[in-house]
Amino acid sequence: MTADDSLSRLDDDDYPAYTMGRAAEMLNTTQGFLRALGDARLITPLRSAGGHRRYSRYQLRIAARARELVDNGTPIEAACRIVVLEDQLEEAQRINAEYRRATEATKPTERP
Repeated sequence: MTADDSLSRLDDDDYPAYTMGRAAEMLNTTQGFLRALGDARLITPLRSAGGHRRYSRYQLRIAARARELVDNGTPIEAACRIVVLEDQLEEAQRINAEYRRATEATKPTERP
């Protein structure tokens, strides 16, 4: 592995860089909450060679949103469903925007 490979991981939102303890600390929550999100299949942490859970920045953002909903009184199962739907909506909007840009780029220009 080169130094460039190591540095590129720092920019990778999907790289499982955070241990369960560090992730819980960053989110100001418990490890049990993170396990509950895994049980609900909202996030699936990768496992280290020793079997320890490792989380990516993307997963931490998802967990933080779920925690926000739970802190506001939403049951964890409902919070997980809401987060999934929000994520799907964001992806659909991104695809739609790309489609619109591609369509605009291929439109013939009008001449007076």
